[in-house]
Amino acid sequence: MSAFELQTRVGVFAFSALRVIAVSTLAAFSIAAKAQTSVGGHVGLVLPLVTSTNGQRSDLANNFSIGFPAGITVKGTGRTAFDLEFISSVQDDPRDVTLTVHPGFLWNVGHGLAPGIRAAFVVNSSTYGFTPLLNKSWPIKGKGQLFKAYFVEADLPVRFNRPAGAPGTSSVGFALHLGLGF
Repeated sequence: MSAFELQTRVGVFAFSALRVIAVSTLAAFSIAAKAQTSVGGHVGLVLPLVTSTNGQRSDLANNFSIGFPAGITVKGTGRTAFDLEFISSVQDDPRDVTLTVHPGFLWNVGHGLAPGIRAAFVVNSSTYGFTPLLNKSWPIKGKGQLFKAYFVEADLPVRFNRPAGAPGTSSVGFALHLGLGF
């Protein structure tokens, strides 16, 4: 077999392999697209009403903090929804601005109620944790509206801060999240 014939066969094999990969990828995306029924999102604000960090208690009166969550929600055909939330937060004392990546799952149990759980990762920080939550939503009536519902959510953020070379801290709090869904 000459070098030209070998190159031709390798080229044909490589092209065939690429076609198989392309068709398989398109088939996988079309199956995933059929399973996905809706994509939505939400915006709002979150107020950490009380937080306990290593036995030290703080609240809105002695350490004001506010967060501005925005999220993307993917709802399948069942009761479960995946929600990827990003929260930019501003804290008063010490003055600090953070961004938390907050992916999680919510389960619709009917009557606008959805318990859920989120993981929490604070960007550029050694802080991580989880947030159990209970969401209650009410639909907004009318056609052609951008916002489809408003909601209130009770959050129980649990955080662990483990900086290198320094003592770690753990905190648990109670927060109120108000928002609009679209």
